[in-house]
Amino acid sequence: MHTAEHILNQTMTRMFDCGRCFNAHIERKKSKCDYRFDRALTDEEIAEIERRVNEIVAADMPVSAEILAREEAERAVDTSLLPDAVEGDVRIVRVGDYDACPCVGEHVASSGEIGGFRIVSTDFRDGALRVRFKLAD
Repeated sequence: MHTAEHILNQTMTRMFDCGRCFNAHIERKKSKCDYRFDRALTDEEIAEIERRVNEIVAADMPVSAEILAREEAERAVDTSLLPDAVEGDVRIVRVGDYDACPCVGEHVASSGEIGGFRIVSTDFRDGALRVRFKLAD
């Protein structure tokens, strides 16, 4: 589920230039990500997000992690969402050449292990877009 979140975040950034989610709740059965946004998504946009995420899943990209000093990580990836209390080394998780970001979560070895990705629902309120998603059983 953490790897699917990375792919969703990068897909949202590429499609809408909205940046990574500012809040996430990742669970085994269903997860959610909240994005700074200015409107609700259309049905067509939801279908396109699913298509793009599933395309990366099907590409079976390798998922890897590396440890970088905080200063080096800041030069390599966007670390703006890291809490100020994080000092020293930072773990960077990469999904092939599609995404790279700091993360402490558990990940699959390759994107193909995720299975299918499906958006369960979305809603928009007060400048925040919530995307709820599940993975195929």
